Amino acid sequence: MKNESSKISKVETITEIHRMLGVPGPGHPLISLLDASQLINLCRLPTSYIIGFYKITFVTKLGGKFRYGQGYYDFDEGSLLFTAPNQVVGHIGSYQDNEGMSLFIHPDFLQGYPLAAKIKQFGFFSYAANEALHLSEQERASMLAIYNIIREELNSRIDDFSHEVIIAQIELLLSYAKRFYKRQFLTRQVVNNELLQQVEELLNTYFNEEKPVGNGIPTVQYLAERLNYTPNYLSDMLRSLTGLNAQQHIHQILIERSKELLSTTTLTISEVAYQLGFEHPQSFSRLFKMKTRTSPVQFRSAFN
Repeated sequence: MKNESSKISKVETITEIHRMLGVPGPGHPLISLLDASQLINLCRLPTSYIIGFYKITFVTKLGGKFRYGQGYYDFDEGSLLFTAPNQVVGHIGSYQDNEGMSLFIHPDFLQGYPLAAKIKQFGFFSYAANEALHLSEQERASMLAIYNIIREELNSRIDDFSHEVIIAQIELLLSYAKRFYKRQFLTRQVVNNELLQQVEELLNTYFNEEKPVGNGIPTVQYLAERLNYTPNYLSDMLRSLTGLNAQQHIHQILIERSKELLSTTTLTISEVAYQLGFEHPQSFSRLFKMKTRTSPVQFRSAFN
């Protein structure tokens, strides 16, 4: 693993990505907006590389394919893909007849503004390429307007006011993205219902096969890997459907199982905790009381 990771190059600055793409340096060292025609050399970059800044790609027309990890993903016209600093990025496998743009934002550009902290709360920056935001015609128009305002500000003389205007537009872009992802989750209701059923089946199988005894409590990562989603995307989809994220779903099944064991067996509290995957009985008792407002001992006594 170390040998593989050592081969992944890191692009620290926006000036560096400009140089690698063979385009003139950015007008501002901490932010840049490049059109698809300027991104043609992306296919010549390393297969995987790490960036030191935020990257928001808006695809309005795709003629090639985008490589992510070991696979390729085709985007619909009008898609957004978000990447955060220190994430591994795949390159463009083929890049022809594409239209769109990429916005590069160094974290230092946000310093001194509330957005510097707020941007870290947007889970879609850790979504995979196949979890991109696909926009409706009206949504594309809204995003395009924001990108055009940012372009106009970057092409004019940079001053204190333009910095504030760009920050406001980035924040608006992210707020729209959050809203549009919510719409995307809701319009995929059938898929989401199937997902909920798959999550419940996975968790029930995990407990039925007594995997917690050897492997511990099931994790969000465990569910995400088996459902081919990133943890954040899985949690956000579940939250849009049920109001509960993936971790809360795990806890829900966990409490149901614990109630069953407490009411139908003579296992001690410690034995119940161990069978459910808890390393320490105190952790089980604390979670049980937090979720049910009663202790395992009180629950068992009341039930009997």
